[in-house]
Amino acid sequence: MIGVLDYGQGNLYNARNGLRRAGAKRVKVVETRSEIDKCSALVIPGVGSFSEAMKKLEPLRSCLREFVGEGKPLLGICLGMQVLFEEGEEGGKTVGLGLLAGSVRKLRGASKLPHIGWNSVLSNKRAGVPESLLWKGLPENPFFYFVHSYAGVPVEESVIIGRTEYGKKFVSAVQRRNVFGVQFHPEKSGKNGEKVLANFVELTEKWK
Repeated sequence: MIGVLDYGQGNLYNARNGLRRAGAKRVKVVETRSEIDKCSALVIPGVGSFSEAMKKLEPLRSCLREFVGEGKPLLGICLGMQVLFEEGEEGGKTVGLGLLAGSVRKLRGASKLPHIGWNSVLSNKRAGVPESLLWKGLPENPFFYFVHSYAGVPVEESVIIGRTEYGKKFVSAVQRRNVFGVQFHPEKSGKNGEKVLANFVELTEKWK
């Protein structure tokens, strides 16, 4: 079963319905440790601020770290990707979940914030970095829908699987073993977004 984490900051039902359209047979909105423990994979959606999100996620910190430590796949979407990092500056410097080394900072060089709309994601395939399973079957430089003013800045270059240009280039997708994150909203990104979610659903089966 794939869980969609309810922590008061996410578009839960869009994410749940997106996973179902992408082929997930069992999807459930979860919020407690006992419910999370029953999941084989987890999605953290998100809309809102980093600091407010972490107020809700702090009680689940050890649970989520244990979940990842067991090798279960986790996908963070938008704010859900940002909270995977060690800290964020939105709403004042706030400690994140620390599943990825790095911080979340305001977009630099953008003419207008928030960044709202469709932009392409450049994978690292041309740079010789193994292509993530999330991109399987997608066209080159696929377009996705974004709504955000902040983005993750990883310490490790190796976790970056996608970049997007808005003013300056920012990291729009990451992967560290079984931890995945996308800054865009796949559940609002048409066929390309549905394919990303379908790829996540498929890879959760391989991790069992």
